[in-house]
Amino acid sequence: MNRFGFGNFRFLAATATFVALCMQMFLSGLLVAHADSGVGSIVINEVAWAGSADNSNDEWIELYNTTSSAVDLSGWYIEDDFADQSVIVSGIVPARGYFLIEDSESAVSDVTADAIVGLSLANSGDSLILKNAAGIVIDSVNSSGGAWYAGNSTSKATMERIDPKVTLDSAVNFASASSGNGTKSSGGTAWLGTPKSQNSVYQGTADSVSIEFDLSNESPLNGENVTATVIVNNASDLFAYGFDISYNPAVLTFVSAHEEGFLSGNGQASTAFNAALEGGEAGKVIVGNARLVSPTSGVSGSGNLFTLKFKVAGVVGAKSDLVFGGGSFLSDSLGDVLATMTASSLEVGSNTIGGVSGLAVSLGSNAYSLALGWNAPVDGADSYIVYRKAVDGSLVQIGTSAAASFVDSGAIIPRVTYEYQVRAVKNGIQSAAATVTGIETRGIVGDNNRSGRVDGRDIENLARHYGSAFGAESYDAVVDTTYDGLIDGSDLIDIGANFGLVS
Repeated sequence: MNRFGFGNFRFLAATATFVALCMQMFLSGLLVAHADSGVGSIVINEVAWAGSADNSNDEWIELYNTTSSAVDLSGWYIEDDFADQSVIVSGIVPARGYFLIEDSESAVSDVTADAIVGLSLANSGDSLILKNAAGIVIDSVNSSGGAWYAGNSTSKATMERIDPKVTLDSAVNFASASSGNGTKSSGGTAWLGTPKSQNSVYQGTADSVSIEFDLSNESPLNGENVTATVIVNNASDLFAYGFDISYNPAVLTFVSAHEEGFLSGNGQASTAFNAALEGGEAGKVIVGNARLVSPTSGVSGSGNLFTLKFKVAGVVGAKSDLVFGGGSFLSDSLGDVLATMTASSLEVGSNTIGGVSGLAVSLGSNAYSLALGWNAPVDGADSYIVYRKAVDGSLVQIGTSAAASFVDSGAIIPRVTYEYQVRAVKNGIQSAAATVTGIETRGIVGDNNRSGRVDGRDIENLARHYGSAFGAESYDAVVDTTYDGLIDGSDLIDIGANFGLVS
C-alpha cells in the first residue's frame, strides 16, 4: 500500500544502535553473523510489503528463529517508520522456526497466522526495528526508512533475507523472491514468496548444509533414460526431508523414484519414503521421507537421499532445469534446517557429432613412421579413432588417441601411399570420417627387419613368410614391400635391387 507502515505498527531504530551497526560495516567491510540468544536470535526474514496480485492489503512479515531453542516473544515489539507507531508481538517462535504476522488471516489463505495485525506497509519503504521486552534492538531491516532493499510491486515478489544468520542491516543480504512455496493469497493466487518456509533465495554463510543433483548424463539422447540423484552434504542429525522438484515435461518424462540409503543409515532404521507427481500432472515431483525411530533421532554426514529416473523425450538441444521448489525443506530432530539447494540442468544431445578438420600427415620423428594431426570438432570430443586402409581396401583400426594427433609406426613401408581416416568420439557416438593420404619418404625398401641396411637377414625374414597372403597368420606387412597382399618374388626383387644399401 502507499503510506503509513503497519497501521498501529510504526517503529524507530535507536540512533546509537544504527550508528554502531554502520560503524561495524565500515570497519569490517563484511556482514557479521550472530548465533547468541540476543541480537540476531530472531530476525525479520521476509516482508510482503507489496501485497499480492489479489489484494494490496495481503501484507505480512515473517520472523525467523536462528537458534536451537524456542524463543518467547512476550513483550517484544516492532517499531515502524522511525517509532511513529509500534505493535506488541506475542507468541512462541519454535527452534529454527517461523512466526508469521499477517494483515488478516486471509493474506496467506492456506497458512495459519501466528499474529494478526492491521498492516499497511508503504510501497516507498519503511523502517522495521525488532526489539525485545527490554527495548534492546534484536534486528532491523531498512532502518534508514528509504526504498525497500528488494521485493517488487509489479510481480508482487516478497523481500527475502538471503542469510538469516547475518543480522547486520544491509541491502546485500536481501533479494526478491525467485519462487514460491505453493501458498496462496486471499484470492487463491500463488505467492511469489515463501511464508513459513526456507527463503527461495537462501544462501547460507554460517551453515554448510547443502543439497545438489548428481546427473548420470548431462547430454542424454532422445529416448534414453537419465537419473538424478539428490545428495546431501554436511548434514547433522538429519531426520526428515521434503522436496518439490520441477522439470521441463517437454524434455523429460518422469519414470520412477527410489530411496537411497543415507537417511535410513543404510537400512539400520525404517523410513517413510514417498514420491509422486504433484496432482498427477507432469512437471513437478513431490518427494518426502522421514526416519521412523523412537526417540526421534537423525543421521549425520553426507550421502545420497534418493534417485529420480526420467526418460528423455525432447528434441536435440532442448533443455530442462531440475529445480528445488520453495516448499523444499530439511529437518533434524528439533525442526527445520536451512540448506543451500543447487539446481541442475541437462540438454538433449545429438546422435551425430561434428568431425575433425584440418587432417594432415607428415613424417614422424623416426624413420618408418607417419604423424597425423587435426583440429578438434567445435563441440570437442572425448577421444579419436584412427583407421588405415589395408591392401585389400578394408579399413583397419590402428589406434585411438585422446589428443588431436597420432603417430603410425606400424609396418610402414617407404614409398607406399597410405590412406587414413580419423573419427571423433563423444558420448559414445562417432563422427563422420575425415580422410587423408601420406607417404614415408625415408628408409630403404627391402629393409624389412628395420636394421638400417638391406642384407641377408632381410632375405631370411622374407623366406620365413614366403607365400603367405594378407589375412593369414604368417603374413607380415613389413615384408610385403610391394604392398600387394602377397609375399612373393616381387618382394625379393625389392631386396635385390637395394641389397647393401644403408640408411
